[in-house]
Amino acid sequence: MANLKAAQETTIPLEERPHANIKSVWKEISAVIKIGIVHSNLITTFTGLWLALHFMGEKFLENLHVVFFTLFGSALIIAGSCSVNNYIDRDIDHLMERTKNRPTVTGTIEPKRVLWLGIILITVGTLSLLMTTVAAAIFGLIGVVTYVFLYTMWTKRNYTLNTVVGSIAGAIPPVIGWAAVDPHFHVVPFILFLLMFLWQPPHFLALAMKRCEEYRAAGIPMLPVVHGFAMTKRQMVIWVACLLPLPFYLFSLGTPFLTIATLLNVGWLILGLYGFKIKDDLKWAKWMFVYSLNYLTILFVAMVIVTID
Repeated sequence: MANLKAAQETTIPLEERPHANIKSVWKEISAVIKIGIVHSNLITTFTGLWLALHFMGEKFLENLHVVFFTLFGSALIIAGSCSVNNYIDRDIDHLMERTKNRPTVTGTIEPKRVLWLGIILITVGTLSLLMTTVAAAIFGLIGVVTYVFLYTMWTKRNYTLNTVVGSIAGAIPPVIGWAAVDPHFHVVPFILFLLMFLWQPPHFLALAMKRCEEYRAAGIPMLPVVHGFAMTKRQMVIWVACLLPLPFYLFSLGTPFLTIATLLNVGWLILGLYGFKIKDDLKWAKWMFVYSLNYLTILFVAMVIVTID
C-alpha cells in the first residue's frame, strides 16, 4: 500500500500534495535542473578559475568574491539550460526509461513553470557572471545558446552530429572559470576547452550504446542508432586518441600531471581498442562510460592538486 501511495503522489502536482515537504520539492527540482550535470560542470569551472588564479599570480583567499560569483553564476546558467532542455524534451522523455520519471513527464511540475524557472536561472546566472568579467558572461551565454538552441532544438532530433554540437556547450565551463579571472586569450583555457570537447563524444556515445533502443524508440538519431555499434566504436577510439597530445600543452603543470594525464589517456585508448575484440558491446560500453567519468574527475582534480602552493 505504501508503494502504491508513493506512486500515486508522483503524478500529483507539488502544490496539491497534502504532505509535500522541502525534501520532496528539492528532489523534483533537482531532477528538473539535472543536479548531477550541474555538479560535474562546477568541477571543471572551478578548475579553470583555479588555474587562472595560479597562472596570473593571484591568491585564492583574496578573490573569494570572484570564486563565489563565478561558481554561483555558472551553476545557475547550467541549471537553467537543463530546465529549458527538460521543457523542450517533455514530448520524447516519456519514451525513454532513464527520463520517463522526470517531473515534466509525470506532471508533478507544470511545464510552463519549468520554462520560467530556466529563464530566471539563466538571467540571474548571467548577472552573477557579469560581477566578474563581461567575457565570463558572454562565454556563459554561448554555452546556453549552444545547448538550448543548437543542440536541444536543432541537432539532437535531426543529426548524428548532435553529440559533437552538444560537446561545445559542455566544454565551455572551464573557459568561464578562467575568463572570470583573466578575460584575455591564453593557451591553458583553450586546452581545457579541447580536453572537455574531445572527452564528451566517447563519453556520451558509450551512454548512447547502452541506451540504444531507448533512443531508437524516441526517434533520436544517435550514432549507434543510425550507423550501428561498429561505426560508433571506431569513432569513439578516434576521439580518445585525439586526447593523447593535449596534456603536453600543459607542461607547465609539471611532470606529475603529465604522467597522470598520459596514463589516463593511454589506459582509455587501450580500453577503447579492446572494444574491437570483445563480443559483448554493451558490457564494453559500460566500461567506457565508467572510465570516462573517473577520467574527468581525476584529471581535473589533479590539475588543482599539482598547483597548490
